[in-house]
Amino acid sequence: MNTPRSHRTKPSVRTMATLAAVVAAGSMSLTAIPAQADPAPAATAAADKLGSHDRSLVTRYAQQSRARSLPAGAERAVPDFVTLMLAVRDGRAEEVREALTELGAEVTRTDAEIGYVKANVPFAAVDKAVALDDVLRADVDELLKLEDTGAGGSAAGTAAQAASASGELPAAPSAKTGDDNPYMPTRDTGSVRFKEKNPSFDGRGVTIGIMDTGVDPTHPALAETTTGERKLVDTKTATDPTNLIDLLFDRSWSLLTDSHKVSGPTAEKNGITWTLPASEGEEQLYLAPRLLTETSFADPTLDGVRLGIAGRASDGAVWVDTDLDHVFSDDELIKAYDVDHEIGYIGTDDPDTPQDERQPFTVEFKKLRGNFSGININALDVDHGTHVAGITAANGMFGGRMDGQAPGAKLVSMRACHANGCSSAALNDGMIDLATKYGVDVINMSIGSSPALNDGQSAQALLYNRLIDETGVQMFISAGNSGAGTNTVGDPNIADKVVSVGASVTRETWWSNYGSEVDFKDGVFPFSSRGPREDGGLKPDITAPGSAVSTTPRWMPNASVAETGYALPSGYSHMNGTSMAAPQATGAAALLLSAAKQSGVSATPAELRKAVYTTADYNNKVDAVAQGHGLFDVEQAWKFLSKGVATGEQVTVSAPVCTVLSGQLATPNTGTGLFNSCAPGSGGQGVGESRTYDVTLTRTGGKDGAQTFELGLKGDDDTFSVPERVVLEKDVPTVVQVTAKPATQGVHSAVLNIDNEDVRGLEQATLLVVEAAAELTAGTTWSADGRTDRNEAVRYTVAVPAGTKALTVNLSGLADGSHTRFWAYTPEGVSGERAGSGSLNCYSNFSDAAVCDPGTRTFTNPKAGVWEIVVESRRTSPLLHNPFHLEASVTQ
Repeated sequence: MNTPRSHRTKPSVRTMATLAAVVAAGSMSLTAIPAQADPAPAATAAADKLGSHDRSLVTRYAQQSRARSLPAGAERAVPDFVTLMLAVRDGRAEEVREALTELGAEVTRTDAEIGYVKANVPFAAVDKAVALDDVLRADVDELLKLEDTGAGGSAAGTAAQAASASGELPAAPSAKTGDDNPYMPTRDTGSVRFKEKNPSFDGRGVTIGIMDTGVDPTHPALAETTTGERKLVDTKTATDPTNLIDLLFDRSWSLLTDSHKVSGPTAEKNGITWTLPASEGEEQLYLAPRLLTETSFADPTLDGVRLGIAGRASDGAVWVDTDLDHVFSDDELIKAYDVDHEIGYIGTDDPDTPQDERQPFTVEFKKLRGNFSGININALDVDHGTHVAGITAANGMFGGRMDGQAPGAKLVSMRACHANGCSSAALNDGMIDLATKYGVDVINMSIGSSPALNDGQSAQALLYNRLIDETGVQMFISAGNSGAGTNTVGDPNIADKVVSVGASVTRETWWSNYGSEVDFKDGVFPFSSRGPREDGGLKPDITAPGSAVSTTPRWMPNASVAETGYALPSGYSHMNGTSMAAPQATGAAALLLSAAKQSGVSATPAELRKAVYTTADYNNKVDAVAQGHGLFDVEQAWKFLSKGVATGEQVTVSAPVCTVLSGQLATPNTGTGLFNSCAPGSGGQGVGESRTYDVTLTRTGGKDGAQTFELGLKGDDDTFSVPERVVLEKDVPTVVQVTAKPATQGVHSAVLNIDNEDVRGLEQATLLVVEAAAELTAGTTWSADGRTDRNEAVRYTVAVPAGTKALTVNLSGLADGSHTRFWAYTPEGVSGERAGSGSLNCYSNFSDAAVCDPGTRTFTNPKAGVWEIVVESRRTSPLLHNPFHLEASVTQ
């Protein structure tokens, strides 16, 4: 079991005044700033550490604070500080804490072992805080929106069986469905066969941490492990109302100050006389009634009700007036879930609805700062975390034999998100706590952001790398749903030691979960974010199934795909996304850890990663940037891991990078993989042009003396050539020449494997990526004729010259009824579209043309560089093969 490593700093007097302001005035103030002051212009060093995205957040928060504005969904106005999360030099956390305090900041957390400091910093002091010599990188707390994991709707008038040639519909999953099934496709990773051969290697002895929106503590498929033990061993809240974003958006906290102290048999609050719980002697009670809204709980009759919440400081006991009679003496005392696994319920079930409106909740009484405390009513308002938990470890779905990946594993839930989104500070706090305090063996996180500069050097990415090393707990994180454009992987899955997971899918799952027929056996979802990182680094690392029918809270509406013709019962829903792929991989890893524990086999994070990467099943029909090493293969990974894994032989890669942002890399224009997405004439390659790149390999571990490494390519379309082998001396940089000659316009990628012949397994791998773009010029029109199959995508690259006023893209030549769209990505690897990138927008004969014209769209003042145009046909398209004509032109 991991021991706690967190060190909390002593709160200042200002902190107590801060929280008092929150409760009394509905706002939060740290220190005064000039009424019209913006943050001071950033020094170069500070800008490098903070980055343009985070600096824009600081500017926006400062403007909102001056205006005392209420952001959409927020409970109160923006205060006069920002929460900074700092990755600091090893052993210098205390020095940074002292320096921040001298700047007038409140340091709210330090974790010296991983070099983490979190502080609320006045806007005027942000640049000085970031510029401290011991600060390596800084992130700003922000609200991260949960990505849509729904499969989307049907076009008007589209029959449910429109995608089926035979007109038949798939059968619904039920208690009769076996564990080997395409609805919860754990079988794609080989885990069903693995568990059949090794029944005890089912996750028992392993605890999985779920960093998400919380897990339903009452779901029957999440009640017990295969050995009859309690599955959900703890449920915690990572949000903290002293974080900027949690203060604004998390409604689950009731803050307690001296004004909430009560005594006697009754007390007056909010014009209501409350009968207090019985107390003995000098025990201090708090009373903090909470006004409910229609979004607070599932029962709509609770809207506008004043819910009584009382707490006792001595032991963290909580009373909730669930019968709404303003009398606590008839309400049961509830303590934190880890004490006696107590659950409260609020609301009344409506028998006329399929949901159960009697909603469970758990409580936490937490001492925040100084004399201030908080009571958290952990009642879930999003189903995402419960769905994820079911994929990792459900046992007996539908009351039958259908399971998640590791039905024998236990779970710890850490809630950092809610209906408004996720606080990035809460994600960091919760991840640290999961890895250090709750005895988890592996962690899943299906949340992230999509920064333009996704180079793996954010404070969060650096901290997660350190956390894995310090605790020995491996993290699996979703790659993101921003595909199918290149360089769209998000943060923090781009951290070097995090396993980034893309979303795979098979023909059987397309049919069973969507009622959609496809022309391929297995592939990767178009929405799955693609690599590489901005520095050329290999991400995603692997893929796993990204579609599943899984557990959801029974008080929330369930979801299934209309085209299947079946409806799922309450407590189960279909979702898709890399959010579903990551828990497949996490649960699969839990099987390996379970097997290793029972077999006495070592399985450190480095050993686990090497086993998974070495044995992953590479799909030669899928681009390297979409899959990394390939599909997680449990059986092969265990065969490799069980024989012992050597991780001492290490090789670093340094390669040229040319992108519109490569000058901002830690070493400008140099990264950990070859990546050239520049326009021809600006450092990029043209079609048919041959160019040789110097890639430097350095062996930093292993035996002394020379070692021979084989160099091999996976996924190459005859664009790249490399030597067959290279001899590496220890600590001697050695140049390997990689030649690229793209024969066609578009994105060309391959995985370069670097493998010591004398050591088991793969020592290193990196991506080789070159984008050969068609150059656009004013007065001419570029065009292409092509075909995209249902549920697949085709990508084109065009170079937009500097000074362009407008880029116009036109999609035509579609067959009648075809559901096809184009989607534009900017040279920074982010969407250039105004509409959201979900599965409903911009499709011909399907989407609302008033929201997004599927035929022609113009992008004004487009950024110069290589734009990627993706043409994709939706799962509902009545045509299996969808021809199209694509044009692009520029105006200068």
